[in-house]
Amino acid sequence: MKYKVVDAVVVPEGRLDVLSKVEVSKLLDTSRGGLYKLFRDCSLAVLNCGNELDDGKELLERYRSFDIRVVPEERGIQLEVKGAPATAFVDGHMIKGIAEHLFAVLRDVVYVSDEIKGNAAIDLDSSHGITNAVFHILRNANILRPLMDPRLVVCWGGHSIGRVEYDYSKVVGYELGLRGMDICTGCGPGAMKGPMKGATIGHAKQRIREGQYIGISEPGIIAAESPNPIVNDLVIMPDIEKRLEAFVRVGHAFVVFPGGVGTAEEFLYVLGVLLHPDNAEIPFPLVLTGPAKAKDYFAELDRFVAATLGEDVRKRYQIIIDDPAGVARAVQEGVRDVSDFRTQRGDAYYFNWALKVDRDFQAPFVATHDNMRNLNLRKDQDRHQLAANLRRAFSGVVAGNVKDEGIRAVEQHGDFEIRGDASVMDPLDSLLGSFVAQQRMKLPGTTYKPCYRILK
Repeated sequence: MKYKVVDAVVVPEGRLDVLSKVEVSKLLDTSRGGLYKLFRDCSLAVLNCGNELDDGKELLERYRSFDIRVVPEERGIQLEVKGAPATAFVDGHMIKGIAEHLFAVLRDVVYVSDEIKGNAAIDLDSSHGITNAVFHILRNANILRPLMDPRLVVCWGGHSIGRVEYDYSKVVGYELGLRGMDICTGCGPGAMKGPMKGATIGHAKQRIREGQYIGISEPGIIAAESPNPIVNDLVIMPDIEKRLEAFVRVGHAFVVFPGGVGTAEEFLYVLGVLLHPDNAEIPFPLVLTGPAKAKDYFAELDRFVAATLGEDVRKRYQIIIDDPAGVARAVQEGVRDVSDFRTQRGDAYYFNWALKVDRDFQAPFVATHDNMRNLNLRKDQDRHQLAANLRRAFSGVVAGNVKDEGIRAVEQHGDFEIRGDASVMDPLDSLLGSFVAQQRMKLPGTTYKPCYRILK
């Protein structure tokens, strides 16, 4: 099947105007060590905005002829795109928001390559160094707002949720917007778009003109979750672990909508961080919510957490069903607690330096068959370490479901094997099975073939 494509030249509008000759050379280098492939793949994902596709491998194959080149000019740079998805254009002109996202990709790819990797001042082998890298990337993207009171709500949830759940996420976003809250999500469609869309109406009614709609992604997932058009600040982190740390460092409250295995990964990440003894007294508002039809989804997730990590973990979050205003009030109260806590300690509002993020939650996990097979999913370890390994298991399933490299690995070597204690594997098997039964693993209407096997 042929897809409509467009060739165009795009100029920046205040996002990234100039590059050095060395940076341009790196971006044009098509060798294995060059930045070209990374920049090309992320750019294609951005240009695919609005198309219903959650398969990174299929996207790259659909637009094999796509090419993007940096064209240096005397007064700056231009981007020359060939074979780009036609949906990114109106009457031959690239949609302004998509062009902004395109240059945000360029900014972050270049910055990480030049200022983070290989920088002696940023030790990526240490926990502190990784947190420092996350801070520098966010600051360079102009995400951090030091003079603003706490009001950023991170919203997580599935990219392929049904209409009822999507509409519910919009109403929650609307209630948050009415209360002056800004929204940060994984930048994609579904439960990542809904809260932003609702918040725009709430902000408009309150005459809030500087609302922040932050989207945080990473190269492995962006093809499956192209940035939605409401995002006005896009950041591409180097990997999923730094993406997750960025969320917990900048967010003042967290709302989890229904989703699938990716949402479970995010939820397990934040629970694991909160289970570290050093974080016991840090206020961290965490609300799970959805419409009435999502009650069973959250009940299953709640049972899984209690069975694997312990009953007392339930104290770190609350579940609110079918009550958008109640969610917004709970968030507002939680943000006040965060503000009071940081004010008393003299902590920054814009970046949660006090939160202890253990190295187990920072080290990049590559979903190979050996790595998935060797995960420690037994209860003879600290609970925050078990949570870290469960998060990795979910991350591997996400990779096998939607990421180009993960899909190809499963096609070549078969399903990932996940093994551990029966007391962990049984709840995990039940939870993943419920996701499959509820069609939460792929876009509705598509056939899902599991990329994993649970072994005991």
